[in-house]
Amino acid sequence: METYARGVARTTVPFTLDHLDALDALGVPCRSCLFWELDPVRRGRVTDAETRAEVKESWMSEVLREWGSCGRVALIDGEAVGYLTYAPPSYIPGAGLFSTGPPSPDAVLLSTAFVAEQHRGGIGRLLVQGMARDLVARGGIRAVEAFAYGGSRLAPDGGCLLPAEFLARVGFKTHRPHPRTPRMRMELRSLVTWRDEVEAALERLVGAVNPRTRPTPAHRDLN
Repeated sequence: METYARGVARTTVPFTLDHLDALDALGVPCRSCLFWELDPVRRGRVTDAETRAEVKESWMSEVLREWGSCGRVALIDGEAVGYLTYAPPSYIPGAGLFSTGPPSPDAVLLSTAFVAEQHRGGIGRLLVQGMARDLVARGGIRAVEAFAYGGSRLAPDGGCLLPAEFLARVGFKTHRPHPRTPRMRMELRSLVTWRDEVEAALERLVGAVNPRTRPTPAHRDLN
């Protein structure tokens, strides 16, 4: 958990079925969207919202049972304000739509992300950091990939794709170019190495300033 000087606690937790109702309250069609969870033919057969919700919960239950949590939920003082989802490509048949596919076999696919309008400005990066820590802890996963579109905002205007500009800001690089839907990739090993180097540098700096007292972190805006 990250606690800031103004007393606001921001953290991420594993995405489970219990979070679906809270995320629905943000105005995200999370419960009924099956863009990634089903191939186009099967998705076209699911017509009513109630059935889509059941299929969504069934998909999440399967991934949780066989692989583990398929995402992170961002909390501010315990309130859900955003989320992202990811899973091995074998659980995401909707990815077969893109000419820049398939995802690499050594990567997990980041599929969707959303942050409530009033909480943007750092939460997206916090979610990606939470995802990276989760995947590193699991072991055996080399990278995260995502299909992107040319926008910049974590909002419904990009449909079910993630904005390329946002992905670039949080550490992704273009892996397979495309004018509309590039596939982007973030190496987990390089991210962990960078994080360790930054933390070590901060420890040295803090020790040089005051070897006995660690300063209280000031509020900062994560991009």
